[in-house]
Amino acid sequence: MTEAMNLQQLQILRELGALGSVTAVAEALRVSPSAVSQQLAALQRGFTTPLTRKQGRTLVLTPAGEVLADAGATALDAMAAARTAVDRFEAAPSGVVTVSGFLSAAQALFGPLVRELGTGEDAPTIRFTDEDVAQSEFPALTARYDLVLAHRMEHSAPWPRSGIRSVPLATEPLDVALATSHPLAGRESLTPEQVVGERWVTSRTGYSPDDVLRTISAVTNRPVEIVHRINDYGIAAAVISAGGVIGMLPRYTSVAAGVTGVVRLPLDGVSTNRMIDVLARPENLHRRSVRLVAEALERVMAALAT
Repeated sequence: MTEAMNLQQLQILRELGALGSVTAVAEALRVSPSAVSQQLAALQRGFTTPLTRKQGRTLVLTPAGEVLADAGATALDAMAAARTAVDRFEAAPSGVVTVSGFLSAAQALFGPLVRELGTGEDAPTIRFTDEDVAQSEFPALTARYDLVLAHRMEHSAPWPRSGIRSVPLATEPLDVALATSHPLAGRESLTPEQVVGERWVTSRTGYSPDDVLRTISAVTNRPVEIVHRINDYGIAAAVISAGGVIGMLPRYTSVAAGVTGVVRLPLDGVSTNRMIDVLARPENLHRRSVRLVAEALERVMAALAT
């Protein structure tokens, strides 16, 4: 063949053999007779042997056309079976769902998510992975996982819209974390001017705590002294509780992850909010099992935030 045939052309050829006229085929498929003729002509260009012939005022199949129509019927039946299989796959609540989470979200949400979904026959089967990446790298993870827990700062650019869907989970403030013995620990809140001169433990570049520190430096026009760069909030909190440095900890997820021994205070005057979202490819959200997990994540996050 010099030109690829498609299923619509095969369907038209099959219906021509069954119904006996272009007009009848057009009525059955709810298209115009000229559209039927155009599709038959396009199909014929792929073959040197004639597929149809005139019989009086009607168009009928040649023996070659009958052979192709029979083969086309098999192809159409196989495609229908494939569509049915996909429909059942998308409708099944108990499929395997892969979930990626950044560290603090994984620590805070993975366990409650398992409990929320249960372990019955109809419960989705979850496969967890922790992926601690910079904000810009989260969208690419949707090629590898059904659902990706991601975070970005409130003032940063939104997630790409092309080929990705985002489901908002929470707006989570980052608080200043200090040892209980720190002179500022007794205050109700802090300002950038009060903390800019402190020694800091923060995340690596490209992560939320480091974004806040750069904002503090910008609004005070003073450099920030960074002593440690630690992405794990549990480790960072242990260093903070020992004294000598302060840091930024997320309000909800780090508490759920068991971070203790520090005082948390809101920071006034700058935005410290990070957005926690679920990212997914649109086609994955057609699956009922994936939607069930996404909805359970929303419930778990809402409970954690309250």
